[in-house]
Amino acid sequence: MNELHKESSPYLFQHANNPIHWKAFSQSTLEKAKIENKLLIISIGYSTCHWCHVMEHESFNDLDVAKIMNTHFTSIKVDREEQPDIDSFYMKAVQLMTKQGGWPLNVVCLPDGKPIWGGTYFNKNTWIESLNQLHSLYKNNPGQVYDFAEKLHDGISLISKAPNSLEKAATFDLDKIIDIWKRSFDWEHGGYSKAPKFMMPNNLYYLQKLGVSTDDSTLLDYVDLTLTKLVYGGIFDTIHGGFFRYSVDFKWHISHFEKMLYDNAQLVSLYADAYKRTKSSLYEECILKTLQFIEDEWNNSEGGYFCALDADSLTPQHQLKEGAYYVWTKDELETILSEDFEIFSEIFNINTFGHWENGEYVFIQKEPLEKIALKNHLEIEDLRVKKQQWEQLLKQHRDKRIKPLLDDKSLTAWNAMMAIAYIDSYTALNIESHLAKSLTILTFIEEKLWSEETGLFHTYKNGTAKISGYLDDYAWYINALLRAYEITLNEKFLIRAKNITDHTLDNFLDEKQGFFTYSMHKDTVFVPSIEIEDNVIPSPNSVMVHNLHKLGILFENQYYTNLCEKITDTVLQQVDYPSYYSNWLLMSLYLSEHSELGIVGQDSLQHIQAITSNFIAHSFVVGSNKPSNIPYFKNKYIENQTLYYFCKNKSCFQPETKIDLLDIHL
Repeated sequence: MNELHKESSPYLFQHANNPIHWKAFSQSTLEKAKIENKLLIISIGYSTCHWCHVMEHESFNDLDVAKIMNTHFTSIKVDREEQPDIDSFYMKAVQLMTKQGGWPLNVVCLPDGKPIWGGTYFNKNTWIESLNQLHSLYKNNPGQVYDFAEKLHDGISLISKAPNSLEKAATFDLDKIIDIWKRSFDWEHGGYSKAPKFMMPNNLYYLQKLGVSTDDSTLLDYVDLTLTKLVYGGIFDTIHGGFFRYSVDFKWHISHFEKMLYDNAQLVSLYADAYKRTKSSLYEECILKTLQFIEDEWNNSEGGYFCALDADSLTPQHQLKEGAYYVWTKDELETILSEDFEIFSEIFNINTFGHWENGEYVFIQKEPLEKIALKNHLEIEDLRVKKQQWEQLLKQHRDKRIKPLLDDKSLTAWNAMMAIAYIDSYTALNIESHLAKSLTILTFIEEKLWSEETGLFHTYKNGTAKISGYLDDYAWYINALLRAYEITLNEKFLIRAKNITDHTLDNFLDEKQGFFTYSMHKDTVFVPSIEIEDNVIPSPNSVMVHNLHKLGILFENQYYTNLCEKITDTVLQQVDYPSYYSNWLLMSLYLSEHSELGIVGQDSLQHIQAITSNFIAHSFVVGSNKPSNIPYFKNKYIENQTLYYFCKNKSCFQPETKIDLLDIHL
């Protein structure tokens, strides 16, 4: 029978009423499949995946499909957000077999879990035909199936390994890499010259740092173009705030309408950094709206945040449709906005430019408000007030619609990103409550997702934490603790970051390969995976080297420093497509500049807060406001005096009493 009603994952629970005899992934399920000698079907997705919903409706709710799956296979459902290691393993298998991947991810495996066939979305007829053929092949020629499974498993093992450091180090030519990267820039709409378009926050975060460090105005122009077009586009929910996951077109207009916590957390940090550089009111508005959306929709009332909102929602006719909650007809807008509709439609393009399909519109701006105000002989402040009133009015009407499904689990890594986002918004906008919220998230992780016996858990819901934490959970939590220390100077965060780093080294570092594995799996089927490519989220190995860099400086720990530098150097030798290595390139920028500013004194916290409210391109700024045993600060505290210690390229200047006396660029 279907056992998914026992699960807490919203995605698994969505499938609890399917006629398929679904089981959750477990060793006991694999053992039973071996005894029964049945092939496994492992179907992987997540709660906000549109095509996962489509395949469920077409196939997994179909009795003919259920008969085949229940008779000849053991069927397993996996939430990729709950068990990303399993998803990664089978994604590699499908990519090797088909040269592409995505979700839903559907794989047929031997009873021990080794994959033999797979793909993404299948329509009902193709799915039935494929399953019948695979069952027949396994029944009549099992030797051929086992032989292919072994070869495929060897291939997965090969691509899961860490890169090797070249005997002769390759020349790392940053100028050449950036020149190649610039060729992919879309200079009309921002982002890259392709569709679908993902926002890739870490790419922009790095390019902004590099642009300031090298005085490259081209990079900064590109970053500002992209950030502006994102807020103008339909990919940003101007009514309530928050970004959707990606755009299906070149101009950021029509989104895949799911909203994810990890996207929005990283984008808050990105816009906060950009605000420090530009003081743009548009960026400030984006930060505040996004945070308000997150508080309204994802606060779990225990100090943490939920995962996501679905792309699909119900129409007034109770039909499930992608984007139904967010789109508008012209008639609706004319009725709601009345005499303001004309100027509203000019701002948000209720015309051919803003039309989506079937008479429905998604809001998109082409011009800044200042330009539209000038053309219409309006005061800009009056128009800004009008815009806010329209958005509030439309939100009131939209709130009456049926909301998209909420994924109400809380993941450690994503919550840590959210803590960082609140710290970054605090340093940019000086809103005290943002700092308080970041510290509340850290308390939530410590109290709900940490065990002194076993370490971090990965996921939390309804009072229960489960699944051992993965490398990204540890890496982002350590990173958030370090950021909390940097802005509060409370050493408890720093000590905790070091202790958890040591725990991570003990449990995740593969000494032989010199990299961190993604999980602590010791299973023979699941090859320990080493993830190094940065994608929409930076790779956990790249986040860990940033942590090791900071901890190496503060604790004067040469092992941390050497490991950071060795891993980074090895990866930089592999860089081909720079967009997949932006967090490594950021680490390279920090290592090449290698500057840190330490502020020691009773009032050092206020000096730290003043400095970090400005854009910092490549320096590590830390402080201590009391006598400390942290090696970096030991014996540096002098009563009734504040001293600035600046070091660059492992050479330190004479401490000064005023930062103005130091000729430095942070």
